[in-house]
Amino acid sequence: MPDRRAALQFLAVVLVWGTTWIVIKDQLAAVPVSWSVAYRFAIGGAALLLWSRLRGLPVAVPRASLPFLAALGLMQFVLNFNLVYRSELHIPSGIPAVAFALLMVPNALLARLFLGRRVSPRFLLGSALGIVGVGLLFARELALPAGDGDARLGLLLVGGAVLSASVANVMQASPAATRFPPLAGLGWAMLMGAGVDAVFALATVGPPAWDPRPSYAAGLLFLALAASALAFGLYFDLIRRIGPAEAAWTGVPIPVLAMAISTALEGYRWTPLAALGAALALAGLVIALASPPPRTAQA
Repeated sequence: MPDRRAALQFLAVVLVWGTTWIVIKDQLAAVPVSWSVAYRFAIGGAALLLWSRLRGLPVAVPRASLPFLAALGLMQFVLNFNLVYRSELHIPSGIPAVAFALLMVPNALLARLFLGRRVSPRFLLGSALGIVGVGLLFARELALPAGDGDARLGLLLVGGAVLSASVANVMQASPAATRFPPLAGLGWAMLMGAGVDAVFALATVGPPAWDPRPSYAAGLLFLALAASALAFGLYFDLIRRIGPAEAAWTGVPIPVLAMAISTALEGYRWTPLAALGAALALAGLVIALASPPPRTAQA
């Protein structure tokens, strides 16, 4: 990890996103997913703009940056979330977890292709260990019936979700992402994404719905403020500081933490294979992020 600030950002993102599954499970009771996603990013985007205003930071963004922010919102806060939630209707939830744990791979490829960012041999070795480790961690969840068309649809959906997230990650490391205030830009991207989410929800599941339970409102606020406004703000800054491939390594310890919490709260029982997978994944993390900062290829 290049510096202390980046290490703290990395840890904070893992801690927040590693606990969101508990809250999301409760959110799936009465409100259609599409509306919950729209609410989440509408509140998160508004919170970022309000925070910027209170701190005296710029809230406006250059008009020339609006297409970029709209594309970022579409990729990160519309396609990514709607596709991954729907993939879990067709495949076990462990498969999307594995797919997003491996986000460093498309991030590294796209960053090399579009930004000229190289990765070190240590990063490649760590990534290989991480891939094997996460695969072992979710070995039981990865089995799919042969010839299952429903499962193939789920895999296509989660593949689209990972690709859209990866595109958004690499966009944040591009020169265009430096042309607007970062928190305000993220806030406007969330709000634009929430607007598209709301239109999609209205077209697919009907008028807005609400769950009167206090736990729903509390969970929604946690997802909007902590898991969206805070965590995405930290994560996108981390991308700009250490690179999209390196920042995507947050996806490896997140399922390990989630399983550890599940052990305490739900009685999850570790198999030797899962324990080995967690150990390999964390070893890969240490090796990969001990690499020096990525270099940019010379033209």
